[in-house]
Amino acid sequence: MAKCDMCGNDYDKAFQITAGGKTHTFDSFECAIHMIAPTCAHCSCKIIGHGVEADGKIFCCVHCASESGVGGLKDRR
Repeated sequence: MAKCDMCGNDYDKAFQITAGGKTHTFDSFECAIHMIAPTCAHCSCKIIGHGVEADGKIFCCVHCASESGVGGLKDRR
């Protein structure tokens, strides 16, 4: 069994994700999202989709980017 890096649960169906050159072990996608998903620069939600980026910041959607004063972006499809 392997221990989740987020919650510490020792789980027989744990999995690993490598991101940014680091490998993490998780027992659920929920723990993976909490630990490694980026956070929207406007509303602070975890971004589990594509998101949009501008000026070195990532936003969950074009609406949040525009609310932060960033224009000219389109949501990915």
